[in-house]
Amino acid sequence: MEHDVIIRGGWLYDGLGTPAERGDLAIDGDTIASIGCLSGHRGRREIDAEGLSVAPGFINMLSWACESLLEDGRSLSDIKQGVTLEVFGEGVSMGPMNSQMKEDRLERQGDIKYSIAWSELSEYLDHLVRLGVSCNVASFVGATTVRTNVLGRTNRQAGTAELQEMCHLVRQAMAQGALGVGSALIYAPACYASTQELVALASSAAEYGGMYISHLRSEGDAFLEALAEFLEIARQSGAASEIYHLKAAGKSNWDKLPQAIDLVAGARAQGLPVTANMYTYTAACTGLDAAMPPWVQEGGHKLWLARLQDKDVRCRVEREMTVAQAGWENGLIHAGAENMTLVGFKSQALKPLTGKTLAQVALARGQSPEATAIDLVIEDDSPVDTIYGWMSEENVRLGLSQPWVSLGSDGASLAPSGVFLKSSVHPRSYGNFARFLGKYIREEKLMSLSEGIRRLTDLPASNLKLVRRGRLTPGFIADITVFDQDSVGDLATFDDPHQFATGVRHVFVNGRAVLSDGQPTGQRPGVVVRGPGWRGK
Repeated sequence: MEHDVIIRGGWLYDGLGTPAERGDLAIDGDTIASIGCLSGHRGRREIDAEGLSVAPGFINMLSWACESLLEDGRSLSDIKQGVTLEVFGEGVSMGPMNSQMKEDRLERQGDIKYSIAWSELSEYLDHLVRLGVSCNVASFVGATTVRTNVLGRTNRQAGTAELQEMCHLVRQAMAQGALGVGSALIYAPACYASTQELVALASSAAEYGGMYISHLRSEGDAFLEALAEFLEIARQSGAASEIYHLKAAGKSNWDKLPQAIDLVAGARAQGLPVTANMYTYTAACTGLDAAMPPWVQEGGHKLWLARLQDKDVRCRVEREMTVAQAGWENGLIHAGAENMTLVGFKSQALKPLTGKTLAQVALARGQSPEATAIDLVIEDDSPVDTIYGWMSEENVRLGLSQPWVSLGSDGASLAPSGVFLKSSVHPRSYGNFARFLGKYIREEKLMSLSEGIRRLTDLPASNLKLVRRGRLTPGFIADITVFDQDSVGDLATFDDPHQFATGVRHVFVNGRAVLSDGQPTGQRPGVVVRGPGWRGK
């Protein structure tokens, strides 16, 4: 018996959480051909996996590699951690886009420049694959994207015909292979959507077997209320539903996470298919827009900047940034200026501020943090990527301990070279999955390795209803990660984030090696992974 590849003598983790068994695994084409003792078989290529862990490829449930892969399709920072599938679509997606949306996106590009040769989400994914990517790609359709197509960025409710048009866009995306619909409800214009609007969109996705996945309307002061809304959307829509980056933001809210977990566990016990994903850090990363009230951002980026330059409006915004208020998530209050690190500027003149905290820049400028944040947004003509330190390590462990929690980096897939070095990043782009395996499983023994691998593989694959992915099973697609559990770990830090993780030796995507003996091969076998509603071409 001859095969394309045989991986010999490794500890095989099937992805289901069962204990590993030592054995061999054969690959033919893009498929796992056989598993067990294959002493009578030979491979055109044979890999000695003695003492190594062999697992299904890892799934990144929250990836922002949608632009970084246009720049560099190798997906190195995630491939070096064993990630074989990038899932996009937290609130916004790369389609559908009308002409105004394309124009806005082109105007607001940062260091990565690209043309937009697509309109539909499926066309974007196909475009990526034509360019060549080492990883597989998939996406939710963004609820914000759908809303912007129909209503622009205004703060108003959709009329009956408009809501029907939004639902049509969701159904169209689902038929073209979207995984479901994703929302991010702390940001404008997403925060303008009513619960019933979200129920309608989620219901449209559910018609095709799709998921509703959401960055909750609040992760801070109104966290439990936002979770209640999420569970109600799940109940009314009938969609399997997932919480993006489960967390309680702000020290005053840390004690709410156990209550939230109890609420989710109770809903699951009642049969509601609710899950969550997390990243393995106590700091988040988003823009300075998360520190300003939504009303000033209505209408989009240009109107936001114009309002900030009005003296009276500016005074009101500065005042509201200093006080916690109902109705919006105040990132400045939750983190504090001393825990807000500026990492992403468009302007060359401002890039020297990269890595400094908002408090440090404010002190140097002789201003308040509120005034400094407003000036930076105006000067950079962007929201300015910012790391917010607002979670607790105890809560990270608690969240990761839940059997219904998978992993998502909430970051791009990068490389420590070229355009990527023009900005700093959150270390989760380089270390999220390796940190989970090294720090939380090997060192802290938060769970068994077999259970940890289930969280990275079969759990997200099953939640997304993916076909033939997420397990080491004959007949399944050969997305495979081979790693050394004794050395796997993250090296990226907040001060020096552009550092690859260690310990992953081999990675196969659709049966082809994209990482061999720890080195990228240059192969780009990635494909579009379609959702359960895909109607084909």
